[in-house]
Amino acid sequence: MDLDTVRTFVAAAEAGQFQEAAAELAVTQQAVSKRIAALERSLGVRLFTRTPRGAELTIDGQAFLPHARELLRVAERAVASVRTGHRPLRVDVIASRGAASGLMRGFHDAYPGIELDVVWLFDIDTAVAAIRSGEIDASFRAVAVPGRPLPEDIESVRVLDEPLQLLTGPAHALAGARSVPLARLAGHRIWMPGIVPGTEWAAYYDDLVAEFGLTIEATGPNFGSDALLDTIADTPALATFMGGMTRLVWPVGHGLRLVPVTGPTPVYPHSLLWHRDNPHPALATLRAHLAATAAGHDDAGTWTPSWVIPR
Repeated sequence: MDLDTVRTFVAAAEAGQFQEAAAELAVTQQAVSKRIAALERSLGVRLFTRTPRGAELTIDGQAFLPHARELLRVAERAVASVRTGHRPLRVDVIASRGAASGLMRGFHDAYPGIELDVVWLFDIDTAVAAIRSGEIDASFRAVAVPGRPLPEDIESVRVLDEPLQLLTGPAHALAGARSVPLARLAGHRIWMPGIVPGTEWAAYYDDLVAEFGLTIEATGPNFGSDALLDTIADTPALATFMGGMTRLVWPVGHGLRLVPVTGPTPVYPHSLLWHRDNPHPALATLRAHLAATAAGHDDAGTWTPSWVIPR
């Protein structure tokens, strides 16, 4: 259905005269008549009857009018959804409880007038494809995985180094420690069922294991954070790594312990990715906000894999 004919119909219905509708639309009265006739042929009904005072809607015209108005509203929203500066900034944060989600909440608090669409995409290939297609404006990722450089049209900047902490149940051998050297974790079972081969976080933990001789197990289905906390609380032989900015609802009575890891502290590097030609004005605001709130990177006493971009 041609939107110009629908727009002409609504204008004529509201004006009650084809001449006034023509003036409003900046076309001739003959053009209005032709558009209305074309719409009537398309619908197979009469929409107007001519009267000495102008044009009145028929019963079919009255029935069609609210739907015609809705068609025009939907068309306006569709155009606005892709018009730079008039649509929400779409950002992938991977998971709702992770550090990236916290960064976006901080951005929203600082700029409540900027409309946001927050999405959760699983792997970096999907995120990069979405950035390149325009489906999203930015994504938080750890880059760049060895052997998988970002495409030339994708920019990135490191925005947060998140310290990892050891999470244990109350009966774990390290539960009472004020801190634990990273090398001392060799021989302890660290259970992380959310590690999926091929992801950037899998590459990160592979390097951590190789460098410090850790035992990280990704066995079993990933039933989510609640099941992970239950298992860690009930199993003295297991511990897990938890990001310092991960926000979880702590179960009452589990006796869980968070133990800082030191000498060095492994930090997970979060970067913001975007397309170099993306003109959305809110993207520049987000980047400036993250640059202003970001702490230092590669601080003394911390560890990241050698492939992490040092910036």
